Amino acid sequence: MTGTELQLQRVAAELHQGNVGLAIAEMETYLAAYPQQQTQERLSGIKTEYELMSDYWRRGVNDPQLEQLYQYLLQRVYVLYANIASYHRMRSYPILAGVYNRVRLERQDWSLSEIRQEMEAFVSDVAMLELEPEHTRQEKAEGLYKAHQSQMNNLFSYVLTSRMWTEGVGHDFEEILISPTIDNNDQQLLVSSVTLSLLNQFDMAKFRTLVNVYRRSQDEPVRQRALVGWVLSLKEEMRKIYPEQEELVLSLLSSEKVREELTELQMQLVYCLNAEKDTHTIQQEIMPDILKNNNLQFNRFGIEEREDDPMEDILHPEASEQRMEKLEETFGRMMNMQKQGSDIYFGGFSQMKRFPFFYDIPNWFVPFYMQHPDIIHFVRRAEGNKFLEKMMRQGPFCNSDKYSFIIAFQQVIERIPDGMRKMLERGEATMGDLPEEELQTPAFIRRAYLMDLYRFYRLYSGRNEFQNPFDTGHDELGSCEFFSLWLFKGSPLEPYKDEIVRLLKRQKLEKNAKRLLDSYSDDHHSIQYYIWSGMFAKALELEPGNQKALQGYAREMFNAGLYEESAEAYDELLMLNPDKTSYLLNKSICLVNLKDYEEALKILYRLNYNHPEDNHVNRVLAWTHLCSHQLEQADKLYKQLTAGDQVLREDWENYGYCCWFSGRIDEAVHCFKKAVGNVRPEEAFFSFDSQLIAEYAVSEIQVRLMQAAVFS
Repeated sequence: MTGTELQLQRVAAELHQGNVGLAIAEMETYLAAYPQQQTQERLSGIKTEYELMSDYWRRGVNDPQLEQLYQYLLQRVYVLYANIASYHRMRSYPILAGVYNRVRLERQDWSLSEIRQEMEAFVSDVAMLELEPEHTRQEKAEGLYKAHQSQMNNLFSYVLTSRMWTEGVGHDFEEILISPTIDNNDQQLLVSSVTLSLLNQFDMAKFRTLVNVYRRSQDEPVRQRALVGWVLSLKEEMRKIYPEQEELVLSLLSSEKVREELTELQMQLVYCLNAEKDTHTIQQEIMPDILKNNNLQFNRFGIEEREDDPMEDILHPEASEQRMEKLEETFGRMMNMQKQGSDIYFGGFSQMKRFPFFYDIPNWFVPFYMQHPDIIHFVRRAEGNKFLEKMMRQGPFCNSDKYSFIIAFQQVIERIPDGMRKMLERGEATMGDLPEEELQTPAFIRRAYLMDLYRFYRLYSGRNEFQNPFDTGHDELGSCEFFSLWLFKGSPLEPYKDEIVRLLKRQKLEKNAKRLLDSYSDDHHSIQYYIWSGMFAKALELEPGNQKALQGYAREMFNAGLYEESAEAYDELLMLNPDKTSYLLNKSICLVNLKDYEEALKILYRLNYNHPEDNHVNRVLAWTHLCSHQLEQADKLYKQLTAGDQVLREDWENYGYCCWFSGRIDEAVHCFKKAVGNVRPEEAFFSFDSQLIAEYAVSEIQVRLMQAAVFS
């Protein structure tokens, strides 16, 4: 980290603590080392106002505007700091520096009124194309779309690299983003540019713009992009600088629809971060099955159909049907992953983000449209292909994957068998296409946009120049877990937290689940909360017969070595479910630890009679015989357990004790070696059970001899 960045961090730290005076002092230190005349003049003006306010306060003057003025000065210092930090980022990274300089050289006047007129003129010009003669319409359309896309790319880049907005600029942008006279593709693209800029450097005016666009827009894709943008931009450290952030969000939570959309978004973000894990599952488990059971082969010339073996139908008449069933089952598994929220296309499309199309940052976020000037020549070559048309209309892909698909399609179509190519042209093949009404749902629109964002932050060559909300370097969910933020504690969103905790528990994200539980308000400490938090005794106070709480309490007591209390808890569980095998087994283990072997054996004999093939029962029964010095019975059971297909390490170890205490030393050494494996003594997580050895009065010398024999 450079000296500039360290000093800026010190300024930010004071701002986040709400310390205006100390932030001014740190800013002066920074400007002494890195002078900027205009910034120094502004800081000097703020300092003068601060000292005047402070002087009145020191003299004991009762100023009713004190807190309001202090907050105003804090925000002004923040704007100075944020502009410096943002400009420093532009200078430090080559891609951002190039974008920053290019758009300001190409256009000097970025008047929002003029920009709005240009955007509205485009909508009018597109409508007027219908009046053009057919032979000139295509050429004029291509020229129109090319010029407009160039304008939008520049506007995207300008917003991305913009300084802190004033309230007036934010309001003007808000009106552009909700206006019905502006193309909604343009609005979606601009929402993404505001989001990227906001993620790189928090700006209250941009944040307010996204919240208001989400609240006011009548266009669902624009609304959903705005929602994702302001949620990912929530900053707890901005709490003291901009209390308005919390006020804006809380004002939205009175709506049940907003609460439901936030809950869906939180779940989708969790699934989004599973993309690479899901890709591994598909590549290692699903794709091998698909390739093995279809009738195609891949080689350096492309894809070819295998010739049918004429003897196959005679020798194995059922093989073809079995392959088809297996193929359908494998595809079904992948589709189920998709329905549950998995991003099943990330792995396949990640290799298609190296096309020149994706060198331009706006192309990662522009909504898919066939007239995009960078793909128009691909569209022309594929014109009339029903499969491609259907995929672009109904395919379950995000926008950037659709652009990848149409570019890559041209490279693949020439290399596939004629029969398959004709089938694609006729539109007889499908690829998981969805009903159009499903593609228009807020949940699908939001999920597709998250895919676009995730691909950009994971695959764009210059991704390191951006603050990545999907960075999981320090946390399994990075900035994507927002339900535990301070502003939602005790809010109307609180009851929805349970659903997220369940998901986090299913995903084995225990740290995130605990953090979310820690954010619960006291009013929301239900029985389920205490169970999830491991506070089983507290849960039982609220509901003494709660089965899950009893299970947790029984395990907790057992792990603490309080076997009597654990056995009592299992007695209560058995009153609720007298024949549950796990309860009976666990109670018998408690009794063994309490050395009540007679009662333990009564339970185990009954279980063994009812479940003679259950190795869980046989293990506990064998261990009970071993502990109660019934070596003959234990030996018989351990022989069965170690002769099976699924022998556990503990089976070999316990059989070793059985042989040792029976005087069969060589057999014991063999069993212990099997338990230990080929590891050195200092690496082995193996030690003899001293308590059991003491029960059988085995001397220390014999233990040393056994250690030497096992590890020799």
